[in-house]
Amino acid sequence: MPEHSSASNKRALICALAAVGLWSTMATAFKWALEFSTPMALITLAATVSWCFFGIRVAVAGSFKSVSTMSNGLILRCLLLGLINPAFYYWILFTAYELLPAQDAMAINYTWGLTLPLVASMFSRKLPAKSEAGLALLSYLGILVIATNGNLASFQFDQPTGVALALFSTVIWGLSWVVNSRVVDANGIDPEIALFLNFSAALPLLWVITGLAGQLPSVSMGSLLGGLYIGLFEMGIAFVLWMNALRLTDNPLRISSLIFLAPPLSLVLIGTVLKESIAGSTMIGLVIILIGLAGQQLLDRAK
Repeated sequence: MPEHSSASNKRALICALAAVGLWSTMATAFKWALEFSTPMALITLAATVSWCFFGIRVAVAGSFKSVSTMSNGLILRCLLLGLINPAFYYWILFTAYELLPAQDAMAINYTWGLTLPLVASMFSRKLPAKSEAGLALLSYLGILVIATNGNLASFQFDQPTGVALALFSTVIWGLSWVVNSRVVDANGIDPEIALFLNFSAALPLLWVITGLAGQLPSVSMGSLLGGLYIGLFEMGIAFVLWMNALRLTDNPLRISSLIFLAPPLSLVLIGTVLKESIAGSTMIGLVIILIGLAGQQLLDRAK
């Protein structure tokens, strides 16, 4: 039994590190792909790839038949949640990346780890603990450092719209995660089936909006590669790897702490691939944000 547990934990670690490795490339991938696509065209193409990915996985697993056992109301909830995430969430996120340097958008986006418990507390109708609220405020201070380029006294933002959208995306993500998790857990749904239904609802809406806006994805190599990479690895494979890691491990908190490796790796890729000069204010702000996230991990461990 111990040997099996050790092997399982080793597989969990490999899956988690692979997922973190993929996620660390995403800030670079988003910014690079947006050189060839509009945010709406990019999410439309990426969502199409991801829908195909999950459709194939569900079909190969023979899980489509389980959809027939779901109530119409449950299917409708899964479909409606797809309008929030991926459709609305990624449109907001990609627009933020279009407006901001990749390093800033990435750092702000990582505050989702603190936004999530705040959103969850709203659903449980309980105020967040003072320690949770304090850690959130600390991380938001890190956002201010980034947004003002370290000049807090001036309180002037170089790109207030981009900062607001990046921050708002964490709220949308937290909202979709909490609601989706409740639906999946309460009804015992396979998360991949729930995701397939999410994308099934988002896809036609995205194509219609993109077409009406005259922003259909171009057939350029950059546009196609960006949509393929993001749809396959950000929305698809990384999620499957992470879910497998959490399923295989006997210590989910230890696995979840590996996410702290992603921001530093992301900065290295942003600097080397995108050739962005990493600002000192970004480094300081990111460290403050990560301290807040680490504090949240310690609180979760103590519960």
